[in-house]
Amino acid sequence: MSSEDAFHALLAQNKSFASTTQSKNPDLLAKCAQGQSPSTLWLGCSDSRCPETTLLAAQPGDIFVHRNIANVITPHDLSSQSVIYYAVNYLKVQHVVVAGHTSCGGVAAALGNGVVGGTMDAWLMPVRELRSKLLDEGAFEGKDDKAKAVSLVEANVKRGVEVVRRNPEVLKAMEERGVKVHGVVYDVGTGELRELETGEGEEGLKKRLENFKLG
Repeated sequence: MSSEDAFHALLAQNKSFASTTQSKNPDLLAKCAQGQSPSTLWLGCSDSRCPETTLLAAQPGDIFVHRNIANVITPHDLSSQSVIYYAVNYLKVQHVVVAGHTSCGGVAAALGNGVVGGTMDAWLMPVRELRSKLLDEGAFEGKDDKAKAVSLVEANVKRGVEVVRRNPEVLKAMEERGVKVHGVVYDVGTGELRELETGEGEEGLKKRLENFKLG
């Protein structure tokens, strides 16, 4: 199939989606047209194999989304931080999910020392820094390349959770509304999500509030 045919096939599939949705759930799209009130913010990877609405069996309007290469979340990225601010302050989401996945190309690139090119090498630097940290800690010892990649995926998700939890707006929402921040890894080979242990305990929460809460 040519690229032009592939595009027109997508347009045809959209018509099918609209028709099927109107038939099975006639109120859904009309409700979406009135506004949105998603319960969850999903911070994931741009990988085409990880469409959050599909893998969560969710509906339009359920999930507010930000995706980028290798689900890199830093306090300096205006795009992700703007999404977090809007989701927490205006949409009043109750859950923030940082999602990584197996077979991630960005993580694979960060595990190697090759030049990716363009802006990608700078973008992946936070993941390369995590790789360096794991190497220093001996976290890769005795592991094959696949297991090393999973370890780096998990570390990247946990680091993203830490960044989100240090966000002043998220901290405020956690205190006032009980907002929860989660870390998950999606297995592209099985279609299943696995939640990571990202708890911090009372002492960790106290320190985070002392160091990062503003106002």
